[in-house]
Amino acid sequence: MTENHSLQGHVLASFTELVWGTTFVSTKVLLRAFSPLEIMIARFALGFLALLIVGKGLMKAQEKWHELLFAFAGLTGVTLYFLMENIALTYISASLVGVIVAAAPLFTARVAAAVLREKLSRWFFLGFVCAMAGVAMASLAGVSELSLDPRGVLLGVGAAFVWGVYSVIVRKLGAMGYRTVPLTCRIFGYGLLFLLVPACIEGFPAPLSAWTEPLHVANLLFLGLLASATCFVTWNRAVFLLGPVKTSVYIYATPVITIVSSALILHEAMTPVMWLGTALALGGLILSEHRDKPPAGQEQAE
Repeated sequence: MTENHSLQGHVLASFTELVWGTTFVSTKVLLRAFSPLEIMIARFALGFLALLIVGKGLMKAQEKWHELLFAFAGLTGVTLYFLMENIALTYISASLVGVIVAAAPLFTARVAAAVLREKLSRWFFLGFVCAMAGVAMASLAGVSELSLDPRGVLLGVGAAFVWGVYSVIVRKLGAMGYRTVPLTCRIFGYGLLFLLVPACIEGFPAPLSAWTEPLHVANLLFLGLLASATCFVTWNRAVFLLGPVKTSVYIYATPVITIVSSALILHEAMTPVMWLGTALALGGLILSEHRDKPPAGQEQAE
């Protein structure tokens, strides 16, 4: 049963990252007509409605204080993460955002170590240095051709950090016995509530014609129903089965998927140095998950 759950978790995480790796491109297309906030509200409103129907209404919290965890998960995993990510796309390319956000497993491991008391090996720190060197190399390689903006880099790093916080919260909620679909719906609901604050300030500047454009509708449906409603459920389920750190390993594939899809769809130029930086970032992240083998005697004792 444990092996089956592990396999299920790996399959769900793989599927999720395959879809999420292309969302940067889809969002980049929508940013030509919509603001980052408009895209967020549209995609998560669609996702919330879909999950509300599938889950047959909103679930009730087991304890009143659990509402704080739901709200914090909505704030970090929906509002802050995607707001930072989408705004970053207005400053730097989709490829660069994908590379920078790939640092999320490192932040997830740090948060998990602090909250869940998971130990970090020396390989984690070696991987951290290697990954950050790769991220820096990939970012600097795009200065002349991809218009690197420090604001976009900082926003990408911020998004990676809050995603690590979100993953740990979801793990704790899963351990409390909450089912994936109703839990994700609840998180989306809080995320939308937090989005009302900036929405009241910014408003909705896009004209009605932009919302009815077939290309825009297709991308919004992709982001709302597949990338949000479906993939948040599959990701959260994978976190329940594998844990936040193991699941976050699949984010390593995000830059590769993003780079390929950006080159094919957005025709963004990728230099050899950027490819090398991406390889270093991915290698560092994989290295950070390496674990020392326990001594023979200890392994037998266990």
